[in-house]
Amino acid sequence: MNVDFDPSLEAFREEVCAFLDTAPTDAIREAGRKTTSVFAPFEATMEWHRLLYARGWAAPAWPVEYGGTGWSLEQRYIFSEEHWKRDLPPLLPNGLIMVGPLLMELGTPEQKRQHLPGILSGKDYWTQGYSEPSAGSDLAALSCSALADGDDYIINGQKTWTTLAHKANKMFMLVRTNRDGKKQQGITFLLLDRTDYPGMHIRPIIGLDGVAEQCEVFFDNVRVPQAGRVGAENEGWSVAKALLKHERGGAAHSPAIRRKLDAIRAAARDATASFGGPLSEDPVFQRDLGELEAEVASFEHVEKLVLSGHALADDPAMPSLNKVMSSELSQLLSIMMTRVAGIDALPLQLEALEVGSGVQPLGDPFSLVAMPYYLNTRAASIYAGSNEVQRDLISRNLQTLRA
Repeated sequence: MNVDFDPSLEAFREEVCAFLDTAPTDAIREAGRKTTSVFAPFEATMEWHRLLYARGWAAPAWPVEYGGTGWSLEQRYIFSEEHWKRDLPPLLPNGLIMVGPLLMELGTPEQKRQHLPGILSGKDYWTQGYSEPSAGSDLAALSCSALADGDDYIINGQKTWTTLAHKANKMFMLVRTNRDGKKQQGITFLLLDRTDYPGMHIRPIIGLDGVAEQCEVFFDNVRVPQAGRVGAENEGWSVAKALLKHERGGAAHSPAIRRKLDAIRAAARDATASFGGPLSEDPVFQRDLGELEAEVASFEHVEKLVLSGHALADDPAMPSLNKVMSSELSQLLSIMMTRVAGIDALPLQLEALEVGSGVQPLGDPFSLVAMPYYLNTRAASIYAGSNEVQRDLISRNLQTLRA
């Protein structure tokens, strides 16, 4: 795939640039600059989602029949590249990248009709009810139960690390419907069409960065319709694995990673090294930045191969490989950001990070987000399946590179 020198794509790039340069509001641009995790500031990002939907660009990877753009792989990559160059907020992934594509694959016609339009338009936001206090990376150990009762299930138990549950109006979740046999058996995948059922309680968790992004969710005899089940009862583990393909490899990550690297390089020119000159001229820093540049370039090449239809794209290990590479690169970049920002990254500046607060940060915008980004990326090698587990899957499944 060549997105750099193909003249036929230049007109498309110009169209994308013209829209991205004019459509976002000041609040949307501010949200992009203040994004410190996978999940950008909620309200402004959902506003951006709706603007992209109005343009027909909310879901570039979706099939046209469900509201996708019909863009080629190269066009989708260009859009992502230009989007990140402008520090615009990434659209929230749970609906567009995760449960939406899952429903296209495994949902009933009624489930598609009921849920896909709201995901596409930004009317609905879905939170993911997977992890529990005793079931994180070992997700099959989950115990939150759903007992069949007529046309409903009655849910009891708890979920945790449920991202933006306090902002969501929908949830997809895994529940235990049978305790016999292996722990992967007896799990069912459910769609909850609201998050305010009687007996359902959501409690935000304040993270290391001081922000309430994660939540605990408690279920006390919560009655939900069985019509929200995806797949057969007790076969939710297979449904969850299908969704993980999209979660781990459903979008191009390298443009965002490249943008972070460019920001580090620019900030280093203004930072002071121990010898008194610009940090960018420090030989040790140059060496470390060069090594990181090589890692980023390698990841870009692998991702372009996958997106262009190379045999790697169909390799069963590829989603795991993508997840390991992107998450660990994000962690390396976050370390480099704090190294460049230095002590200016230390103050906790919650009001300055709030979109629309008008509070000026201590230091520059780069230093404002460096420490929150570092703290958030500590979890990158754990969520969506820990990297230790992913390496085991890669070792068992990787076929293309062995051929």
